[in-house]
Amino acid sequence: MPLSYPVLSDVLTSRPLLFGLFLVLFCGLYSTALQARDRDGPAYCGDSGVWLQILGSGGPELLDERTSPSYLIWVDGKARMLVNLGPAASYNFNRSRGRIEDLEAVAFNNLQAQHAADLPGLLAGGLESERRERLPLLGPDGNDTLPGLSDMLERLIGEDGAFPQLEGFLRPASGTPFRLSLREVPATGSRRWAQFGSEHLMLSAIPVHHGDVPALAWRVEIDDVSITFAGSFNNQKNLIHEFAKDTDALVVHHAINDNARGQLRDLHVTPSQIGRIASDANARMVILGHRSMRTRGVESLTRESIQEQFNGPIIFATDLQCWGL
Repeated sequence: MPLSYPVLSDVLTSRPLLFGLFLVLFCGLYSTALQARDRDGPAYCGDSGVWLQILGSGGPELLDERTSPSYLIWVDGKARMLVNLGPAASYNFNRSRGRIEDLEAVAFNNLQAQHAADLPGLLAGGLESERRERLPLLGPDGNDTLPGLSDMLERLIGEDGAFPQLEGFLRPASGTPFRLSLREVPATGSRRWAQFGSEHLMLSAIPVHHGDVPALAWRVEIDDVSITFAGSFNNQKNLIHEFAKDTDALVVHHAINDNARGQLRDLHVTPSQIGRIASDANARMVILGHRSMRTRGVESLTRESIQEQFNGPIIFATDLQCWGL
């Protein structure tokens, strides 16, 4: 008996067969999309000019499905500066296609775990890099609450630290391709610090109030573009608006709402305060990072509060976004 094959009309009227064909087609397209995403990376920053990429937009919570605070500055297609390295930031740095060989500075707003815990991860990855010149690390000095940058590095990667296999980044040792250059910046008083520059970057910093945690705001100048990383602060010193004057992007950590009380108000600014600071600074745009669970789901209220005094663009940061400046 000759073999029989289904004709087109039979196929078109067979629902199970149609569903099977659709499922095969869908899986094939989805697999292709995943391969393209993995090949091309999850975000695109332009090949020229200054771009700010959000490596981490969340806070310290475990349930927010976001990486903790971290930002990456691109200049003409190369990753030139990291600001903060919260948990999983080195993973997103890898996903961004940034290269540790291209970095000219790594700076920290403060040295709490949600801002700095992934520094050992970045350095461990750097063991396999081709970088040979020193990597500048900049952060606040310490107090009775938290160690300063130098002390933190000793506790993490010193001879008696948690990860002594990375000690070569602090002192000459075989097997370590480059060393760190540490710059501790005073986190008390109100004096502006401006003692660092590189081929593409000019940095300055001022102390900000963040409870009893030593903290800094950073301003980064790249030619005629500036980005101010105000970080986590409560504006008790009322210095940010002048420090950020005419900045292109004001990056503020958005951890509380206007109805917050108590200790939270000693740590962070409210949306209403953000609007006033951005307006007084004449900032071109505001980027809200460190988005806590307290502020998720009420973005419209946050926007309204900020827009009462600031009429520029307001961006709610999301992991791996990239913005041209």
